Amino acid sequence: MKSINRAFLLGNPIRIIQNLWHYREMIGQMIVRDFGQRYRGSYLGVIWAILNPLLLLLIYTFVFSVVFKARWNPSEVNSPPGEFAIVLFAGLIPYYFFSEVLGRAPGIVLNNPNYVKKVVFPLEVLLVVISGTALISSMIQLGILIIAMLVILHSIPATILLLPLIYLPLILITLGFAWFLASLGVFIRDIALVISLILQVLLFLSPIFYSITAVPERFQQILRLNPLTMIVTNFRNLILWGEMFPVGEWAVWLVISIMVAIFGYLWFMWTKKGFADVL
Repeated sequence: MKSINRAFLLGNPIRIIQNLWHYREMIGQMIVRDFGQRYRGSYLGVIWAILNPLLLLLIYTFVFSVVFKARWNPSEVNSPPGEFAIVLFAGLIPYYFFSEVLGRAPGIVLNNPNYVKKVVFPLEVLLVVISGTALISSMIQLGILIIAMLVILHSIPATILLLPLIYLPLILITLGFAWFLASLGVFIRDIALVISLILQVLLFLSPIFYSITAVPERFQQILRLNPLTMIVTNFRNLILWGEMFPVGEWAVWLVISIMVAIFGYLWFMWTKKGFADVL
């Protein structure tokens, strides 16, 4: 009975928010430090955070627009040059956030053994920190995408203001998986290699290089089980074409993402007491 009551208290969404909010100043400082450490020692420093996605977008524009002359919608003969690259880049932005956090999650506790052994430290905030760092990178990529849209498409739809609603389930479901994988990575060291492989597979099983409508109908329902399908599709619809997302589908995935976040947090909090024995 005590275990059930403790699980209820730990899994209470308000309690989780209060716990993380209590460490908000520390989390903010750690995010800034974590983001800066990526480019520490380089001549250009954090400018690389802008150059990397910018160069990537330029490469996509050259390869798909100049070399392959690809069109997102083949029926649109007069589509502006570079449109395919913008559509592709827009799909990659939420995927990059998802893959960056989950790619780092399995090793985050292993790479910080001092926090486990020598210091009384709220380990659960480490996953919030790497999510915050990934979110900063995502905002930089989004800014570059907006500039590219102004240059190539000459417009930005008003529905871009609704993007936070798409980021919300993305952040929650990513954070939930990250808490789970961070704990699992302490006990099963191979999990990092497995996740790396799964992320590569998800890159092609998500509608990033293609539209979900281009997939045969019998496979569309399978792809829709992938949370990135809803997120990537609606991300594009809002920022590129000014189309409102289906509220019902979004609400279902929001509830699922909240449940995943709570489960991941619970799993991490219940298992972290055994980290010191393994490390």
